[in-house]
Amino acid sequence: MRYRRSITHGGTYFFTVNLLNRKHPLLVEQIELLRHVIRQVKLRHPFHIDAIVILPDHLHTIWTLPEGDSDYPKRWMLIKSGFSRGVGIKEPRNPSRIAKRERGIWQRRYWEHMIRDERDYAMHMDYIHYNPVKHGRVERASDWPYSSIHRYIQNGMLDQDWGVETSLDEGEFGE
Repeated sequence: MRYRRSITHGGTYFFTVNLLNRKHPLLVEQIELLRHVIRQVKLRHPFHIDAIVILPDHLHTIWTLPEGDSDYPKRWMLIKSGFSRGVGIKEPRNPSRIAKRERGIWQRRYWEHMIRDERDYAMHMDYIHYNPVKHGRVERASDWPYSSIHRYIQNGMLDQDWGVETSLDEGEFGE
């Protein structure tokens, strides 16, 4: 089955990517592996990570692709498969995954949303940075170590206490 995806050359996209087992903290347990795989994919297939947050069982990110390039599905396939190959655990797999030679680490699908305008971009950026607070991981977004919020604070674009008094509207963010 071929999924319908929004494809725009040089587009900016928001993604949500989940582990199959939403109770396993694999992404933060294997954070260095995940970072390494993303760096390797970026070297071969460049893209810009505008924002990212990695939680134990899922991640959210905004990517901007190069002009003339719209192949984010390939990038996600490479990231997910590279990470899966690097993980040493032997997870249970159903017959469908075995037949397709898939590991049972990631959900097959992911949420993708093409960013439409500056307001949409800002809303998704806030959602990414606030996500660890939403999930009760920290009280301040800046206390979560696996977030691009630190880059925004360092560059003076956000305050260290950003999001402390905030409650974001959930909207359609793919979770």
